[in-house]
Amino acid sequence: MSKALPSRSENYSEWYNELVKKADLAENSAVRGCMVIKPYGYAIWEKMQQNLDRMFKETGHSNAYFPLFVPKSFLEKEEGHAEGFAKECAVVTHYRLKANPDKKGALMVDENSKLEEELIVRPTSEAVIWNTYKNWIQSYRDLPILINQWANVVRWEMRTRLFLRTTEFLWQEGHTAHATAEEAIAETRQMLEVYATFVEQYMALPVVRGVKTPNERFAGALDTYCIEALMQDGKALQAGTSHFLGQNFAKAFDVKFTDKANQLDYVWGTSWGVSTRLMGALIMAHSDDEGLVLPPNLAPIQVVIVPIYKSEEGLQKIDVKVNEIKQQLQKQGISVKYDNRDTQRPGFKFAEWELKGVPVRVAIGERDLENNTVEVARRDTKEKTAVSFDKLIEHINFLLADIHTNIYQKALDFRAANTTIANTYQEFKEILDTKGGFVRAHWDGTAATEEKIKEETKATIRCIPLDNEKVAGKCILTGNPSEQMVLFARAY
Repeated sequence: MSKALPSRSENYSEWYNELVKKADLAENSAVRGCMVIKPYGYAIWEKMQQNLDRMFKETGHSNAYFPLFVPKSFLEKEEGHAEGFAKECAVVTHYRLKANPDKKGALMVDENSKLEEELIVRPTSEAVIWNTYKNWIQSYRDLPILINQWANVVRWEMRTRLFLRTTEFLWQEGHTAHATAEEAIAETRQMLEVYATFVEQYMALPVVRGVKTPNERFAGALDTYCIEALMQDGKALQAGTSHFLGQNFAKAFDVKFTDKANQLDYVWGTSWGVSTRLMGALIMAHSDDEGLVLPPNLAPIQVVIVPIYKSEEGLQKIDVKVNEIKQQLQKQGISVKYDNRDTQRPGFKFAEWELKGVPVRVAIGERDLENNTVEVARRDTKEKTAVSFDKLIEHINFLLADIHTNIYQKALDFRAANTTIANTYQEFKEILDTKGGFVRAHWDGTAATEEKIKEETKATIRCIPLDNEKVAGKCILTGNPSEQMVLFARAY
């Protein structure tokens, strides 16, 4: 094994970067700001995709695919949208290269291949999709349209970090069209709950469901709903967003329909998305100084079996038993790896699979076959138990469920211990500097106050929680009246 990871307490950022690389999840690519997602990392993303895709289809959505390129004029049609994304856009201006006459083997842009209109490499797809919806929608009978697409997007970033912020990343984006505002709002909130359910039930990560302030809304939306999670270093991470677009994009692209009363009206829209940033959340929320701690529902390998033997004859006996165990587990949909490599010692294998976060490890030796027991270790607590072979499958099933419950509860307890009320601005700043985490505080509702707090403390309003109790107070900065506390944090 390569040298140990840095500790979280000494350098959380370095710990994260090293863990992503050492656990074989991803690495930086030759293209600045872009990443290569390696097979083990992509296997986790595939599990996320599979479960989210099923949940989308269960709520009536279908998958489609739209172009990677967006004409600049499309992006300009919705003013807020254009302004919000302008600084992040990669722009295609030419369509051809030619040989450079001054340098053998080199290429240059063919100046005669300039595009009539620049194309933007997709930062998000509202513009190109609503331009398409104009051809699909004439009457209320054509509604609702419930579309999702799995795609890559490009948002030019100066400071990048694997999974959390890269120039190109993978995501899904839902885009729906409705006959009424009520239907669109219900869709927006339904998809927020789909995300929250996924993150809690598959990622074992508790989230706060909330709505963004006008300042933090998606460019072009009337309302942005979000789920916010707390990482182990006390910083927040936005894990998913769902946007009520109102009629903004329908008006921008002239998407009208005839309603049941035969009146012409603009369509109501939503969009919603989660990205490979969820991989970052998964790593940072649960992992420890020894490596990944993966929730069983998303682990590519849920059980690893390591043989301990002295002779080929001993290994053959273990092989027979392991094949029997593997078949029983696989019948129950549990993914198993039998690590019988003869190039590495058992201690190396234990450390490797611990680093990769495999939830359950089973070690089987020749003596275990004689004693009819086996050693089972769980990754989250590192607890080891001797289990008889006839109870092994039942015990593994129990462990997989219990590990999920345990790491979820641990994250929930951490969030509770790191959510603090601040009654004054001084107290607010002290909490951020000494403890971090979520800070609940009163805010006067103005963008100016929000911006000043952000400028002075680097903390943003993560959301106004949906289950917020409205208790009047005074804004921590201005002392002006406030009807409720909001959730602040420094964030990724």
